[in-house]
Amino acid sequence: MEYVLLLAVAVLILVFKDRPVMMLKFEHGELKQTKGNVPSGFLHGCKDIAHREPFSGHIKVYKNRFTTKLVFSKDVPAKVKQKIHNVFPFSSNNKKSGRRQA
Repeated sequence: MEYVLLLAVAVLILVFKDRPVMMLKFEHGELKQTKGNVPSGFLHGCKDIAHREPFSGHIKVYKNRFTTKLVFSKDVPAKVKQKIHNVFPFSSNNKKSGRRQA
């Protein structure tokens, strides 16, 4: 019985663990930490935005089968969020991919 409980806990940890594809952490307009494979154009664009409008916070990028999603911390201002969305290289396609055309 204990083995089933341990297996259930292990599965829950794997399912609910925060696993972003890439992460950028900014403090007072300077890039302090990166994780993952960050495209160079996106990295330079974020550094330029942070230099012009200093902010603190983090940006996480999640990817699933169909879309790539940016998640910002609460500290990032709305104007900066929009500018970072504009330099993000992976555009979100609203069309249904993989659907056959008749």
